[in-house]
Amino acid sequence: MGNIIIGIIIAFIISFYAIPIIIQLADQVKLYDIPDERKVHKKPIPSLGGLGIFIGFMMALLLAPTIPAMANMLQYYYASFLVVFFFGIKDDILKLRPMKKILGQLIVSVILIFKAGLAITNLSGFFGVTYIIDSFSYMLTLMTIIVIMNAFNLIDGIDGLAGSLGILTCSTFGLFFYLNGDIFFAMVGFVVSSSLFAFLIYNYSPAKIFMGDTGSMLIGLINAILAIHFIETAATSNTFLVNAKLNPPAMAFGVLAVPLLDTLRVFSIRILHGHSPFFPDRKHLHHLLLDRGFNHKQILFSLVSVAFIFIFTTYYLLPLGTTPVIFIQGVVFFTGVFALTKFRKQTKHLAVVRNDIHIIKEIDSTIKNNAL
Repeated sequence: MGNIIIGIIIAFIISFYAIPIIIQLADQVKLYDIPDERKVHKKPIPSLGGLGIFIGFMMALLLAPTIPAMANMLQYYYASFLVVFFFGIKDDILKLRPMKKILGQLIVSVILIFKAGLAITNLSGFFGVTYIIDSFSYMLTLMTIIVIMNAFNLIDGIDGLAGSLGILTCSTFGLFFYLNGDIFFAMVGFVVSSSLFAFLIYNYSPAKIFMGDTGSMLIGLINAILAIHFIETAATSNTFLVNAKLNPPAMAFGVLAVPLLDTLRVFSIRILHGHSPFFPDRKHLHHLLLDRGFNHKQILFSLVSVAFIFIFTTYYLLPLGTTPVIFIQGVVFFTGVFALTKFRKQTKHLAVVRNDIHIIKEIDSTIKNNAL
């Protein structure tokens, strides 16, 4: 536990003091996220917060006491973090096409799968499948890494949302690993949460800085690593919480349910309309809530609360089996979104009716005045 505490302190202090310097630098060289019709901020804001998160996170891992059990694999995890950093920082400054970002994510996936040995080999009975062959394992792992990275990249749409969800998910995985005595992965989860906490001090609405793709893709990558490692180790653990051992894929999915299901929903809508999955629009959950009249703080509280409820209820539903639990998660999520969409339309209609009534009253008042 001492190693983890040291890492948490280092990460927070470095990120906390690095981010104001980054804000000042971005102001001097005019490196801003410029608002447009799709974005919710109204003035240019620096978007290099991910640099501060990355510096605090990496320095904590490097300066905290070494984890002997991971000595042979650390270089590959660090290499994957560096690849994401370089692709992310280039996108934040120069703007990359979606396919170039996918290329970076593919490189990261190859490093983790074939060098670090990170792979999903057991689906715990999902659709009747347990252990899977290597070729399918590699493809599934690659898709998992890319989807989770993009899920956090795409949900980063309002002040504090991606950072707060990242703290919740990484801390949850970190807790699981700590209880299992898996110190390196527990440290990764808690250390990145500490860096994110320092970042949120400057990103909480109204934001002084955004995390940009550097931060959101790093959070996505770390969550992908933690989720895959959790799926592979939870079932054989002797110290994990009892339910978490039953169906690890369902538990991992529950931890990441909000960003994953929102991304699945938006990608499906875009494809059905003949667009690229990365076509920019205003279909995400935070956009729906903004259109409903919620402000940034209300949306942040609502979505983080929903994410916490998913984690809590998933844990107690795990005895039902992997497939039923994931099915229930999907049904609950999409039912909620459907209800929100319908309620939003009714609200718009109500606003129109109220406006019409107001106009009628004005006309009636004018007629009475003229009659007098």
